[in-house]
Amino acid sequence: MTLITLIRDYIDRMLHDIPGMKVLVLDPDTVGMVSVVYSQSDLLRKEVFLVETVDNASSSRESMAHLKAVYFLRPSSDNVQKLRRHLAAPRFAEYHLFFSNVLKIPQIQVLADSDEQEVVQQVQEFYADFCAIDPYHFTLNIRNNHVYMLPMVVDPPGMQSFCDRAVDGIASVFLALKRRPVIRYQRTSDVAKRIAQETARLMYEQESGLFDFRRTENSSLLLVIDRRDDPVTPLLNQWTYQAMVHELIGIENNKVDLREYPNVPKDQKEVVLSSVQDEFFRANMFENFGDLGMNIKRMVDDFQHLSKTSQNIQSISKKLLPFLFPTKERKKQLCHWKVGSADLPLLSLTCSPRTHVSHTYNGE
Repeated sequence: MTLITLIRDYIDRMLHDIPGMKVLVLDPDTVGMVSVVYSQSDLLRKEVFLVETVDNASSSRESMAHLKAVYFLRPSSDNVQKLRRHLAAPRFAEYHLFFSNVLKIPQIQVLADSDEQEVVQQVQEFYADFCAIDPYHFTLNIRNNHVYMLPMVVDPPGMQSFCDRAVDGIASVFLALKRRPVIRYQRTSDVAKRIAQETARLMYEQESGLFDFRRTENSSLLLVIDRRDDPVTPLLNQWTYQAMVHELIGIENNKVDLREYPNVPKDQKEVVLSSVQDEFFRANMFENFGDLGMNIKRMVDDFQHLSKTSQNIQSISKKLLPFLFPTKERKKQLCHWKVGSADLPLLSLTCSPRTHVSHTYNGE
């Protein structure tokens, strides 16, 4: 099962089981997680008529008792505190809380104490704490992560937060896949060793019950390596479609930002390149530059052929339209017409003023 399918299944479950009009409340991280696998039209089909961020929901006091709130958040302390304030003064009829990773017992207690009006209908953990940008490729969108790879005597600020986020994301992927992997790491890298050890502690000690899945014949392997030991790859130029777009322009959560480039139409300032929604991109994302050019030319030729065919049909329609729906003047002109051929006798139709048609047959 692909990563995109896993995330879509989670979102389908959280929205399908709640009937009626809904509002979906996300945090800055889960916005990216949902947007790469679910379109706006998909949300509308699930009766989601409003999407808000948890920050905007905190600042707004407008009552929306006709909507049911579906929260999908990361289980961070900051999000739990914001949610606590939302529950203290509820705006929606019902609250359905879904978290993208393991929720700690103290956090559950805080939410239970805050629900004084008993508007919370359910609290669940859906393990989707990663951004599935391709069927077999995910990212955690950690900003400036190269800083934590540099050799330093003292850990840089935020080092523990970086490791925690990496461990949470890795654990979420394997919980979604229902696997407990064998973990191997690069011995010469302190960062790789640290992430591997904390991941092993979480999977085999702290949350061993969650990772107690049925054993399979082929064990999964988690290999944690340090990118600094591969100095050649960053120096190479990529010649495939997706890689070239990412290297030369940049792709973030399957979106290409073209606002800094001149002469770009307003409706194309931001372009979506998704292997789920774009059939051409899915078929050519790994093609080299030469094959890509040929495929683009073939697609343009097909489009021009279809466009020309459509224009011909429209031209014929315009010519036939007066005959199909004639005016009064046209009807008078159509009252006298002849149909004949070399093999058939001549048949004349004559229309009288009262629209009575008389037939005259002239045999040869």
